[in-house]
Formats: sequence, C-alpha cells, structure tokens
Amino acid sequence: MSVINRFISSRRIAQVSRSCTGASMPLRAALVVAVATASLGATAAQAETLNIVSWGGAYSESQLKAYHEPWEEKSGDTVVNIDKSSNALSGLRAQVQAGNVTWDLVDMLPSDALIACSEGLIEPLDPDTLFAAAPDGTPASEDFIEGSLSECFVPQIVYSNIVAFNTEMFPEDKQPDSIDDVFNLEEFPGKRALQKKPINNMEWALVADGVAPEEVYDMLETDEGIERAFAKLDTIKDSVIWWEEGAQPPQLLADKEVAFASAYNGRIFNAEVNEKQPFAIVWDAQVFELDGWVVPTGKLDKVKDYLMFATDTQRLADQAKYISYGPARTSSAALVSTHADTGIDMKPHMPTYGPNFETAIPKDDEFWADNLDELSQRFNAWLAR
Repeated sequence: MSVINRFISSRRIAQVSRSCTGASMPLRAALVVAVATASLGATAAQAETLNIVSWGGAYSESQLKAYHEPWEEKSGDTVVNIDKSSNALSGLRAQVQAGNVTWDLVDMLPSDALIACSEGLIEPLDPDTLFAAAPDGTPASEDFIEGSLSECFVPQIVYSNIVAFNTEMFPEDKQPDSIDDVFNLEEFPGKRALQKKPINNMEWALVADGVAPEEVYDMLETDEGIERAFAKLDTIKDSVIWWEEGAQPPQLLADKEVAFASAYNGRIFNAEVNEKQPFAIVWDAQVFELDGWVVPTGKLDKVKDYLMFATDTQRLADQAKYISYGPARTSSAALVSTHADTGIDMKPHMPTYGPNFETAIPKDDEFWADNLDELSQRFNAWLAR
C-alpha cells in the first residue's frame, strides 16, 4: 500500500473510532476492523497484476526498463513478464479453448497478429482512442509508421534483418557497403552465413540482381521472379554456411569462419558495441519487421491504461536506450538519445535512421503468409540439389 493510501486508511479508522465513542467496546472494535478491512480491499482493487508476454533476453529487459518499471511506479500495478512470445499464437489458442485466459497483454509479430485477429483471439484496437497523440497533437493513427497499425495490432519497435561483415577480413580502403557485395565473391571473397529459409534471402537476391527494393514483392509474385532469385542465390550457394539460431551469425563472424552473415540488427549491435567485435552492418536492402502488442479478448479494460502509457512517444524513444531497435512512432525518432550503459549515440544504430532506411524493404507479411509453405518446399529442394 502506498504512503498516501496508508494515511487515508488510518484517518478513516480514527474517524470511525471517534464516532463510536458511545458504543460498546466490542461494537467499536468490530466497526474499526470492518473499516480497516474495507480500506485495504479498496486499495488492493486499485492496483492490478498485469501478466505480460514477451520474448525474453535483452528485448524483455528493454521493455522492463522503458515500460514496466515506470508504469509500476506511476500506477502501483505489478507487471509479471512471461517469456512465451515464441509460442504466443498457440498459447492464446489453448487458453481461449480452455476458457481460462491468463495473459493480459502479448508481444507478437504482425503476421501472427493477423491470424489471431481473424480467429477472434484478440481485441480490435482503435488507435486514436487507445493510444496517445504525439506531443505536437498529431493523432496516433498518423504518427505510427505508415501501414504498421492493423485492426488488432499496435507496433512498438522496428527491427531489421541485415547482413553484417567482419571489418578485419577486408582492406580498410575496400569495405563492403551494398547487398551487391554479398553476392560478389570475386571482389569480396569468403564464406557467407545465411539463415536457412527463403525469407530475406530471396528479397536480397533480387535486389542484387537489379530489382528495385520497392518492386521486390511484385517480382516474387511471378514465376520469373522466383526463378531469378534462385538463380542469383546459385552464384554463392557453394560459399554459404546456413544458420538456424540467432546466436550463430555473430559467433561465425567473430571466429572468422565467414566474412558476411545475415543477422538480426540487435545481435550485431550487441556484439559490436558491448563485446567490441570488429563488425559493421550493410544497411542496404535491410528487410525490416515490426513487433508489437496485441490484447487477448476480454482483457482490454484491464490493460488499456498501461497500453496508452507504453505506446506513447516518450516510452518508445526510451526503449532505444537499451536496444538498437527503432521506435515505431515518427515522433519518437527525434527523442532517441544515448545508450544507457555505454553512452554512445543510438541514432546511427537505428534501422529507422535516415541513411540506414533509404533502401529498406518492409517485410510483406501477407505475401509470406500466402507463399511461405510453397517457397519453403522449393527452397529446401534447391538446397538439396
């Protein structure tokens, strides 16, 4: 109980005690106990325990520092973090089917959010009612990155699938700077580490083959585009080490087993800044994705105050103090400051930083939802050849 609530409760008890001066001792005692119990109950009712599902690791830690701890201090609520986002969709389904939804707010990828929304597992969200306007009055619906809000999903961060390289493996005057260089074995020799799936690799292959970033998915909708992507991947296939776990690319680069590696930008930032590894990112043709909140059906009233707080301009900028993921609100970009531990300027490390974002490709979740199974089969068959 807060100091203020303890003060209010003690005053109420004293008032009741004085008002019952003429009553018998047992009656006075009973009334005082009743009022004290009611006061405690009212105080407890004001505070909530919020069960919030996320991804764990450095990402959940950034949410703890930027959102959860400030909210607990502001509201008196308790936030319980649950590391289950990797199975969020199946977990929500199971809870809804059992009629016992214990999760109050869930961090989820937009592709899963589309499915959860269509299945009625999560609440529709009205952005201009539930999310704060920008400091200059711009409505939330116009302040989040264009196309990032959907019926049941509000983004927090932008993260990127990028290609990084070990700077020590190339001359100082000939460092890679484009996705074309990843496919240029003659001028930039060495092994490449790429994730063992078609997503990202097919986009990069087409860009390296001359397709404009904004035309990549139109091209992938055609048989010609798919064949063109695989043909470009053929040119480096024998020099690729395929990875499946996010921790592998930084280690392969650090051990100099590969010269280039595709990776999540946050992993490379951590290795470069916190572990002092000689890495650099090729931001050209980064494939960026969103990550954000969904509200399980029936939980909106419980979490709407937290949700407005945690998605405002300042909070999204604050998260960038702890992890190199860009805030999903335009108004937050100017407020991104320095890294909480090292003090370095975080702006150049953000996927959404101007020069980094010039050729960025927004991952098309609808395309991959429709085509992932078929293209994964073709990709695996191509690998086996």
